[in-house]
Amino acid sequence: MLATQVLSKVYANKVAVNNLELEVKAGEVLGFLGPNGSGKTTTFRMILGIVPPTSGTILWHNKIIQHLPKTTIGYLPEERGLFTHMSVREQIQLFARLKGMTKRTTDKAISYWTERLALTEQLDKKVGELSKGNQQKIQLIIAIIHEPSLLILDEPFSGLDPINVELLKNVIYEMKDKGTAILFSSHRMDHVEELCERVCMLKHGTPVLSGYINDIKGSFRQNKLVIEGDEDFSLLKGLEGISDFKYTKQGVTFTVQSRSVAQTIFTRLKEYNRITKFSLEEPSLNDIFIAKVDSPS
Repeated sequence: MLATQVLSKVYANKVAVNNLELEVKAGEVLGFLGPNGSGKTTTFRMILGIVPPTSGTILWHNKIIQHLPKTTIGYLPEERGLFTHMSVREQIQLFARLKGMTKRTTDKAISYWTERLALTEQLDKKVGELSKGNQQKIQLIIAIIHEPSLLILDEPFSGLDPINVELLKNVIYEMKDKGTAILFSSHRMDHVEELCERVCMLKHGTPVLSGYINDIKGSFRQNKLVIEGDEDFSLLKGLEGISDFKYTKQGVTFTVQSRSVAQTIFTRLKEYNRITKFSLEEPSLNDIFIAKVDSPS
């Protein structure tokens, strides 16, 4: 549904986004990752038409566009923006009108989404009286009330407790099932792994990783070895072929250069009597994110 081709944005002598190739399909949640200042927000602003690209194109259904119609897109920004003096109902009604919705359709949607997100009893309260978590849920309703074809979520779980995180996850799944294309940015890699099949990662504005998460993990050569038990594992620390040695409450974890190194360690541990776990695990998306961000390239 949405694609960018060699999309770039340059401010004076600073390259904010560099040759970004991005594609979000209908009914897909694409993880859009990167450290602070990597170019994610600039990309969102170009898609929204807030700032023009320096070069490259944005396509919607294979047609070049300058910006998407407001009725097509929903956006939940990282920096929240609500009118705290208005009631919850007034706030949602205002943004629904800006999206071109009728009063009847708006009232029906307000009833549905406030019940889904446990906000029905808050409808006539001032927004400023609510918790940050409930304000965040209102912001989400504003982003989705008009049933957009493209939904951009920038740190949507910020300020939410675990129960409300699950509520929002269910809403994301519901929008996905309706065929909405969702561009999802978060620093919580566990949320990205749960919600997304594909990711695109930026570093200094340049894509450094893109594809299906399972394929990325399979191609990432580092292997994490987890060993647990009531033993002294300090002798393992100086072995050749390992790095990132860390003690945990249950034992140790470290990275091995190859499976043969893991096999050597396994053989050595046979003389230990109190080993409860020996597991060679694929790297998590969080491990890969840190490795890519810390890499000099």
